[in-house]
Amino acid sequence: MGVSLLELTGLTRRFGSVVALDGLTFSVPAGEVVGFLGPNGAGKTTTMRAIFDLVDLDSGTVSWDGHPITAADRRRFGYMPEERGLYPSMLVGEQLEYLGKLHGMSAASAAAAAAQWLERLGVGERATSRVDALSHGNQQRVQLAAALVHSPEVLVLDEPLAGLDPTAIDAIGQVLVDQAAAGCCVLLSSHQLDLVEDLCEAVTIIDHGRLVASGRVDDLAASGRRRLVVRVEGDRTAAWASGRPGVTVSEVSGGAARLVLDDGVDSQDLLRAAMAAGSVTEFAFGRRRLSEVFREALA
Repeated sequence: MGVSLLELTGLTRRFGSVVALDGLTFSVPAGEVVGFLGPNGAGKTTTMRAIFDLVDLDSGTVSWDGHPITAADRRRFGYMPEERGLYPSMLVGEQLEYLGKLHGMSAASAAAAAAQWLERLGVGERATSRVDALSHGNQQRVQLAAALVHSPEVLVLDEPLAGLDPTAIDAIGQVLVDQAAAGCCVLLSSHQLDLVEDLCEAVTIIDHGRLVASGRVDDLAASGRRRLVVRVEGDRTAAWASGRPGVTVSEVSGGAARLVLDDGVDSQDLLRAAMAAGSVTEFAFGRRRLSEVFREALA
């Protein structure tokens, strides 16, 4: 048996004159965390809602394991929307048990799973608290527990890391990696590209409802023009590199300049120019960051 696959084929959706999805096609295999990226208004949330039949498509299909997704399939899926769907006045534990039973779990199984996930996500002591009494970060953890309580085969998360502190990000990130390792299909939308780069094996990038780039993170990072990181002591702006033929200063951070080199640019010439500007403390070729892949895909 092959790897289970979530497939989105030719998705089109218009809202009046606005084209939210424009023939969007991509797939997400089980066993991986796949980043789903795009600028605001690119169509990410509409796509995620389409997976759960929460938006009517003008055309296109969403399939799981080679067949159109059914209501029974969706009971085995987990969804964490960007706009939280928790009942604010309900107790945390009771809410998770209720949601588990909606997915077909017995009361005992739902209660046990709720307790397990709350403990795993660091909010076990808040089971008897109202949702609206929790901090933003703890509400995020409970929302993720709600998506996981029924052991889904597909997990779709819309901005699950927004507004979280580093400890919470690490905890939630590890849960997502573990779920993928256990065979779950994980689709993750986030604007925090450095975190996506750390968590995801592959990414899909869309703009104006269309696919503009996709692939393994490592493959995308290794492709494109050469990247060179140069740090010259005392030069915080990389003025020495500005205006050099065939050299683009991608960014300067902490005094380190990330340079994009055209074919034919001699790195030794750059080293000599950098040394003329001051003491060179870093000079190394590197791969594209996901943020650079993203910007270039949208250019």
